[in-house]
Amino acid sequence: MSKPPSPLVLPVTTLSGVGHNRAAQLGRMSIETVGDLLLHRPRRHEDRRRWLTIGQLPLREPVSTRGKIVALGVKRMAKRTRSVFEFILEDGTGRLHCRWWNMPWMENHFEVGDEVFVFGKLGNLKPRTMDHPETEVNEENEEQSIHLNRLVPIYPLTEGMPQRWLRTLIWRALEKFGGYVVELWPTLSLPGLPTRQAAVRMLHFPEAQSDIEAARRRLALDEYIDLQLAIQRRRRNLMANARGLPCGGDNRLMRPFLASLGFKLTEAQTRVLRELRRDLGGRYPMRRLLQGDVGSGKTVVAGCCALMAMENGFNVALMAPTEILAEQHYQTFTRLLAPLGVGVELRTGSRKTGGAPAGGHSHGVGSGDPAYSGQQAVPDIAGRVPSSGEAALYRAGAGSGDPAYNGRKTGEVPAGEPSATGQSGPPPLDQPPTLFVGTHALLENAFVAANLGLVIIDEQHKFGVAQREQFVRKGNYPHLLVMTATPIPRTLGLTMYGDLDISVIDALPAGRGRIRTYVREAGRLPKVYEFIRQRLAEGRQAYVVYPRVEENDLKTGMKAVRQEFERVERAFAPHVSGLLHGRLPPDEKEAVMNGFRANRIQVLVATSVIEVGVDVPNATLMLIENAEQFGLAQLHQLRGRIGRGGHDSYCILVAAARTPEARLRLKVLEESTDGFYIAEADLRLRGPGELLGSEQSGLPRLRFGDLAGDMHLIEQARGLARTLLDGRAGGAAWPPPFGPGDRASG
Repeated sequence: MSKPPSPLVLPVTTLSGVGHNRAAQLGRMSIETVGDLLLHRPRRHEDRRRWLTIGQLPLREPVSTRGKIVALGVKRMAKRTRSVFEFILEDGTGRLHCRWWNMPWMENHFEVGDEVFVFGKLGNLKPRTMDHPETEVNEENEEQSIHLNRLVPIYPLTEGMPQRWLRTLIWRALEKFGGYVVELWPTLSLPGLPTRQAAVRMLHFPEAQSDIEAARRRLALDEYIDLQLAIQRRRRNLMANARGLPCGGDNRLMRPFLASLGFKLTEAQTRVLRELRRDLGGRYPMRRLLQGDVGSGKTVVAGCCALMAMENGFNVALMAPTEILAEQHYQTFTRLLAPLGVGVELRTGSRKTGGAPAGGHSHGVGSGDPAYSGQQAVPDIAGRVPSSGEAALYRAGAGSGDPAYNGRKTGEVPAGEPSATGQSGPPPLDQPPTLFVGTHALLENAFVAANLGLVIIDEQHKFGVAQREQFVRKGNYPHLLVMTATPIPRTLGLTMYGDLDISVIDALPAGRGRIRTYVREAGRLPKVYEFIRQRLAEGRQAYVVYPRVEENDLKTGMKAVRQEFERVERAFAPHVSGLLHGRLPPDEKEAVMNGFRANRIQVLVATSVIEVGVDVPNATLMLIENAEQFGLAQLHQLRGRIGRGGHDSYCILVAAARTPEARLRLKVLEESTDGFYIAEADLRLRGPGELLGSEQSGLPRLRFGDLAGDMHLIEQARGLARTLLDGRAGGAAWPPPFGPGDRASG
């Protein structure tokens, strides 16, 4: 007999006082059920056991007070384009003016004689004035123990919903349904933390300040356990159902490649390559995140990784977030790999090299190709007959001398299909493997990369988890390497990238010049221009970056690259300036970038489209205007475009940093070039969404988790999730074991 569903899944309309309109308001806050309501986290708690009189209010500090309204009204300005609603509060010690600009409808919520609680900051003393404070009318006919003489929850609201009404609703729901809150993991022991039921009650109506954080930590732990279970199940499923393609290589391409570089790899690069080779030759498909600061040499490591797979006859696909970066990777790898006889092709939305269909080999194999003539198409794993372009890729694998494929006939095994021994591998090939470089175009159905051994995603934070999975499905469990120059704080490494092993390049190549960073106000711009002109005269190049493309995109005071270009061009003449932004046609973007790389253009005036991958060692100057509009991680990425050669470089941030937070962010960048330190600061100041892109990250919504400060909780949840999956907490054990050395470790 099935167990009846919990009352917590009932719709909120089952609660007294929640009709159609109130339910719609709750729905706008993602509150659909009784359980959702009980987990609606207060924004803060107000200590109404004590408050200040109006006469005691300090200047510019958040405080609570109360009093009676003695006057109110709306004043409209000239031409009636602006208005201010104001009421005057009195408590016997003084008067407080509370004002709301351009919100005349606020007048409908108050009456003379109302007793009102007020929370806000005093902006003036003569008269005492608060702008846009939080308010709550005290209604005598309601149960005062909810709203007075206690730590009172203040909730996020939506338009038309009174704070007092929602607080009362949650109080009543807790009284009726709080006993149905049960442990999600009843077999786990969580010493030092309240039960889930107690935590929900403490979340809303704590007895002491310490209860608030204890409740948050308990509910956050449940969120992290749930997240870690999903991450670890995904990894275990991969290890149970897939075998790694043999891509460890034999160095026949790697040795001449490294010899041609003209420099020696750093110890950090060498260490990471050992980790990658171990994974590429291992039992399971590699799933690894490679992070390293800007300029640390990730591209060379990616090239080596690709060569390992190609030495075993597999094709490789590398996806970049922008056409500019994809084009640069294409040019770099063509220059480096062509002498080795390795094919490199480009696939973007506007450009495709080679004559074959997307996914076909550059040789354009078809019915008239002598290398293909007389051979019969072999169905792939799904039973689909490959096109002529795909057929070429089936043959682009290991040579006849490869011991892993000795004795097989061409076309005998479809690409990537496991052999009878369970080890996957390509058929022997008549043509060398190919490195496909592209943008989102590689995700399209038109791109078919048979015999795909390795997928590389550059600047992973620009893509979503779903796109990563879609790309990997292009092959039969290919190895995966994702790279980012945005250092990942450890808390994010264990959550967003928890299913990946992590490698870190933690040292920069020798011989790089220093980068100095300065923050300047807009009034110093003429002196900044003069400094840049001096360096241009010495033969250097410069970036000038703006936050917007067009003026009609602007917020107040923000500059746009199109409107500023002529001014910059005049300021730095006779040096040549070029304009670059995301709305230019691809051929114009390519022409500008080629001109800048060749030093035909000395000043590149651009948006943040240059944020990733642009590598011009002679560019030693960067001016970023409206720098306060960028996140710390993005500013660090932009700054990483300079300092890539032997000359000292200079990054100048012109900003109107009016708030303490904006000044603090820019100070962090001025004082440090350590990307990991900057990423941690960005996480604390702006949150994970700003650091990695919350819409694309795949990170679930965390009601209670604090990724900036919950390292201990996340590590605890990781161990508890492993306990649950291993069956040590009363569940069924999962065979086989998770893997040597805990492969999901960060």
